[in-house]
Order: sequence, then structure tokens, then C-alpha cells
Amino acid sequence: MGTVVAREADMVSFAAGYPDPASFPWDELRDITRELLSGADPTSLQYGPTRGYKPLLESILPVLAARHITATLDELLITSGSQQGLDLVARVLVTPGDAVLVELPAYTGAISAFKNAQAHLVGVKQDEDGINLEDLDDVCQRERRAGRRVNLLYLVPNFQNPTGLLLGLAKRQRLVEWAERRDVLIIEDDPYGSLYFEDVASEEETRAIRAYDSRGRVIYLSTFSKTLAPGFRVGWMVAPAALVDRFETAKQSVDLMTGSLDQRVVHEAVRRGALERMAPALRALYRRKRDAMETALRAGLGDRLRWPAPKGGFFLWATLPGGCDDVTLLARALEQKLVFVIGSAFYVDGSGHDRIRLSFSAPAAERIEEGVRRLAAAMKPALIKSQ
Repeated sequence: MGTVVAREADMVSFAAGYPDPASFPWDELRDITRELLSGADPTSLQYGPTRGYKPLLESILPVLAARHITATLDELLITSGSQQGLDLVARVLVTPGDAVLVELPAYTGAISAFKNAQAHLVGVKQDEDGINLEDLDDVCQRERRAGRRVNLLYLVPNFQNPTGLLLGLAKRQRLVEWAERRDVLIIEDDPYGSLYFEDVASEEETRAIRAYDSRGRVIYLSTFSKTLAPGFRVGWMVAPAALVDRFETAKQSVDLMTGSLDQRVVHEAVRRGALERMAPALRALYRRKRDAMETALRAGLGDRLRWPAPKGGFFLWATLPGGCDDVTLLARALEQKLVFVIGSAFYVDGSGHDRIRLSFSAPAAERIEEGVRRLAAAMKPALIKSQ
């Protein structure tokens, strides 16, 4: 329904976390596709291995190395987007009634995947630098005392969806130590790690949690959707080889394989250096869009909205003023032909009605300004009432 609403005529969408299609390397992808569809290699349109197209798997290894992750081919699996990685984790590792720990708030796609597996989702508080480690341990121990099995922690460390928060570097290593101590697997979802802005001091701040893992405690998920293009539905997961074997078996029952043509297009783009060439322009593009949204919000709403400045990614996480709730505001925003995501959708404990997620990634700057004007109009009744 949200996608349909977002496509209505003159609707400004701050809802979906879509990349800007102007960033897609159209000419290069057209050349690659033309070559692949020439018929010179008939396997381009044939079934392939469930594990993934081997040249693509091999080309991902240096991508991982740049993120300080050492892996072997038997620890890699290509997925139909990182969302399928979440689904496979839930299918293979979750027994109905298991407690799965997630951030408060957490990505809705992960919430759905774990709920589909009948997990008991339990939220853990976040600080300005990401998940609160003390609350994490308290929640884990509380759930175990209640008789629930706790073996998974899911989190997005880099420019989290929905908050845009960056997990502190010191916490990353401590998380691996905690997971070893409490016998928990960490599901690290990293779609936005390469989309950092200039106010991130260095690439070191986005260093993968998996980089600190030497005992197989971290399952790492990532995707080409936010950098190359989401339509290919090509992501990957890194996990201990024994787990990858189980995920591969589960994937065989779901889709047999990720599309051969999609994988080959992505491989060629990686091989030809498209990602490296695109990366600086992508960071600059989304930094400008973030700046445009923050500037418009300050001009149109002053200090009535508060948010942590996102240092990367696609999202701005706003706290509403008193007397304003997310569901009512969305209804009024839709009357103004504006759509966003209500904050409560990201909380597994029923809270979050004082938050909204605004995505700045897809709209052009002038549409961002228009959308903020409509947001201010939608908020006006609540602001007047609270005066």
C-alpha cells in the first residue's frame, strides 16, 4: 500500500529508502548487458549454482577485504538482495518462540523476517553511538531467565535504518567479545557502509563488526542495491562454512538461485571498477540531499523537530514535538500529498509514536523542499493546539 501511495500523482515521498536513479551507471550497464545478451556465452541465461556465480563470488572477496573482512569462497553465498539473507537466517536459525534481540528501533524488513519465523522479538535501547551494551546484556539475561532461547542479535551498525546512527568503533569489538561470552550470533546487516559523508573521520569508523570476529560469531550481510542498483537483487552473506551449507540448502527450496544475468551484470560492473568510480559521487550526492533536507527542516520548522545528524546513508530520524503523534501526522500529511514512515513501525515494543523516518535519498532537492513545506502544513494543527 505504501508503494502505491508513494506513486500517486504529485505525491512527495520521504518513505521508501530508494537510491536516486540518476546515480545508476546507465551507459556502462547498457554496454555490459549488450555484451552478455549477444549469445556468445549461452550460460548467461541458464540455471547456475545456488551458491552463486563463481566469478562474482571471487570479485566480492576484495570488496570484503576493503571492509577489513577476511573470507574464503566456502564462507560466501549470493542472495537475492540482503533481505533474502535475513529470511535465510530466520528460516535456518530461528525456532518458534526463540528470542531474537534487535535494536530499538530496528529495520522493518528484519522485523518481518523474524516474525515470519515466529520469533519473539525483544528490543534493546540505543545511545547516540548505537546499541547500549549494558541494556543488551540485561535483556539477554532477562530473556534467558524467562526460559527463552537467545542465540541471535540483529543490528545495522553503519547509518542504521531508520535512525542513521553510526555504531561506535569501540563498541564493535566489545560486541564480538560479548557474543562469545553469551554464546550469541550477531547478524550484521551493512547496506550503507560505503555511503559515508565527509563528517565521518575515516573509513575506519565503518569497519565491519565481522572484522573483529575470529570465532565465527558474526554473519555479515551486504548488497549492491544501494550502490549499483536495487533492481538486480544481488546481495551476499558471509558466515562460517558449515552455516553457509545450511543456508544454501534453504535457498535451494526458495528460489534455486539468484538470477544468472543479474549476477553477471553485477560481476562485470565490479570487474570494470564501476563501484570504485561511483563511490565518491554517491557520497557527494547523498550528502547534498541530506544537507538539503536539514536546511529545509530548519527553515520551515525551526526547532520543532529534533534529529541526530546522519553521517551517512539515506535517512533522517526525527522526534516530533509534544502533542504530535506519528499516525495522526501521517494521515494529515497524506492530505497534503506527502508520505513518510511512522516511527512506531520500527519498534517491537509498541513505542515510537513520537518519531518519523524521512528518507532523503530519492527526491530531488526541490522536491525535498516541497515535501518539507507539506510536512510543516501537516504539523500546523498540532503545533497550534500545543501553544
